[in-house]
Amino acid sequence: MRQWIGIAVVPMLLLAGCGSNADYAAEEAVAYDVAAEAAAEGPVVERLQSSDAEAATDSVSESSVAGGSIAVSMPQIAYIYNYGFRVDRETIPVLQKKHADLCENMGPTKCRILSMDQSGSEGSYSYGSLNLAVAADSARAFGTELAKSAEGAGGEQVSAAITGEDLSKQIVDTEARLRARTLLRDRLMEVLRSRKGTVAELVEAERGVAQVNEEIDQASSWLAEMKGRVAFSRMNISYESGQPSSGGFMDPIRAAVGSIGTILGVVIAALIVLTTIAIPLGLVVWIILRLRRMWKQRKQSGDVTDSGESASEAEPAS
Repeated sequence: MRQWIGIAVVPMLLLAGCGSNADYAAEEAVAYDVAAEAAAEGPVVERLQSSDAEAATDSVSESSVAGGSIAVSMPQIAYIYNYGFRVDRETIPVLQKKHADLCENMGPTKCRILSMDQSGSEGSYSYGSLNLAVAADSARAFGTELAKSAEGAGGEQVSAAITGEDLSKQIVDTEARLRARTLLRDRLMEVLRSRKGTVAELVEAERGVAQVNEEIDQASSWLAEMKGRVAFSRMNISYESGQPSSGGFMDPIRAAVGSIGTILGVVIAALIVLTTIAIPLGLVVWIILRLRRMWKQRKQSGDVTDSGESASEAEPAS
């Protein structure tokens, strides 16, 4: 009986050993296939980028399914205000200072002076400009204050315009790119900290971190610039002196009197040019006439005959 039991146990042990060997071989084959697939996927940076994109897509899908709709944000619009005022020439610096003081009294968190310029010309015409950055929620009220101060200084508002640029899409796209680049940088830093991978992959991850940091800084600058344009509206203010032409009887006379100086300047300039040309030309003519006069005098005195010979040569020998 014991012999039969021993004979039966031996084949069972052989089968168990074969099974374990087969399982081990299968596990090795699976591990080899996984390693080969990972190696075929490409560099470490590209794999992390693709995984980040898939994770972002999955998160968007999950949020859409969970919330049922995509959240709608308020439009991000950058406004530009243009105002024009007509005042007397002497009043332009005074009105500019008043408007600048209004801006400074609001504080740097509400209004900032970007530039101020003034230029004068001959006559009654003069021009000035003032460029401000005003908080978007206070821009309309500030424009009303500008008009009131101009009327108080004896001027009038002659132009007003408002233009806007919708930056919503650019801001959303830049924020999404910034989040993706930040996630990629964190994963690359994790690869460098864990030291998992080959030397080539670690060197590539280090280069990828530098490139991603540059892209993050650039995207952050763009985002800050666009948000600044939305938060602070640009306000361009222009000042000019002089009255518009009314087409009356005295307008042509005033225009003629005003152009007397220009006409005299043109005449004097023309005389200078003519004098510059006439002096050398007159000198040449005077030299030619002088030579002809000297030739005639010599001819009349008998020094030169009609044939061109001297008088002494023309007489026969005695």
